[in-house]
Amino acid sequence: MRITRGFAGRPHGERDGRLPPGQYDARDDWPVLNAEVTPRLDPDSWTFRLEGSVAKPTTWTWEELKSLPWSEYRGDIHCVTTWSKLGVVFAGVPVDLLLDAAEPLPGATHVMAFSHTGYTTNLPLEDVSGGRAWVAFEFDGRPLAAEHGGPARLLVPHLYFWKSAKWVAGLRIMDRDEPGFWERNGYHDRGDPWLEQRYQGD
Repeated sequence: MRITRGFAGRPHGERDGRLPPGQYDARDDWPVLNAEVTPRLDPDSWTFRLEGSVAKPTTWTWEELKSLPWSEYRGDIHCVTTWSKLGVVFAGVPVDLLLDAAEPLPGATHVMAFSHTGYTTNLPLEDVSGGRAWVAFEFDGRPLAAEHGGPARLLVPHLYFWKSAKWVAGLRIMDRDEPGFWERNGYHDRGDPWLEQRYQGD
């Protein structure tokens, strides 16, 4: 698979301090970049599950997950292809609530997020806990559009956005790290925008 360096935007005057190195403000745009065809998922058959190194493997239906307490993320998101979108608002269920229900085992260190399309991406467990990640249903007060991962996507906003798996189907809790789709194809294992961890070796 060929990996491209993405595209760069045009500068807009003085640089905003919320932008990590190498990023530009996409402003009103939200580019759509997918590794697979956008699916049309029926919420009536949609599920989310926590599995793997947990005491209580758990599956939620759409209605069960949406009935859990919600919270909002207000902040910024950053794509590895160099665009950032500042001042966004997402709403959904904190991943902490789901981890509490499934009870990761003492040796758990990482998670593999997986999507209904087969897409995967790996993350340290600490990057999806402690109030740092959500299963997001809404963007800017509206249901999340299919092209942006709706009906639900993982939201891990402090990392590059390929880690926020679209069309998310669950998390597999692991006692070791394993590469996901883009990580097997040259992208960085963690993806911290402020450290410019775009590609292996960065």
